Amino acid sequence: MKVLENDIRHVQVIRYVTPLREGGSLPAIAEADDQFLYVIKFRGAGQGARSLIAEFIGGEIARTLGLRVPEIVLASLDASFGRTEPDEEIQDLLKASVGLNLGLHYLSGAISFDPLVTSVKEDLASSIVWLDSLLTNVDRTSNNTNMLVWNKELWLIDHGASLYFHFAPENWEIKAETPFAAIKNHVLLPYASGLVATDEKFQSILTSEKIKDIVEMIPGEWLTENHPSATEARDMYSRYLQIRMASSKIFIKEANHARAALL
Repeated sequence: MKVLENDIRHVQVIRYVTPLREGGSLPAIAEADDQFLYVIKFRGAGQGARSLIAEFIGGEIARTLGLRVPEIVLASLDASFGRTEPDEEIQDLLKASVGLNLGLHYLSGAISFDPLVTSVKEDLASSIVWLDSLLTNVDRTSNNTNMLVWNKELWLIDHGASLYFHFAPENWEIKAETPFAAIKNHVLLPYASGLVATDEKFQSILTSEKIKDIVEMIPGEWLTENHPSATEARDMYSRYLQIRMASSKIFIKEANHARAALL
């Protein structure tokens, strides 16, 4: 195990523990050479490296804003790993994922968030709704909250469905300025009454420089899977997020309108 200069740790996967079959991309719990367990998101899964990029950007932006996210690590997978795996589907996935994958520290004993059981304060709900509006995260609904309660605190997981513009990146500058209509389905929207104040706070934290720093930490091999160069891809992601930050009033208006329709 080693620590990279950018503070994102790099671990070696040494043992495949169990698949998490509730995830469409077959993530798994695995042990790394630091003796910790991680939920591994594999680059060989259906959405490829784009899902890992969205997971990385979403998680690190959330952390920057003070929200709780399990530690993200870069998880290396050797070509020899998984040869003894009896499940052919999993073995094919592992073979297609040789190299750098993404790991999230496994929160042992965590339970899925249920809004009927756990109350969320206005400021926290507003922060999460703001984050998901920025990231265009379609995957925080009552059917799939992608939040865990661990040690009586709320943790955010699974941002792989965010930033879906990168599946059709044509005219991405225009897409960065669009509202996010899917926010109407957000599980915390009814409690997010402080979006304007949250925006003022987060504008001072998530600066252009911070966005660039986060994007710079993305492994180049993920970026070049779908782009001619890592530099070109980094510029696209950085500029997209910067434009979206500058246009935040558009997605805040959409969220407040959707919230008013619920109440």
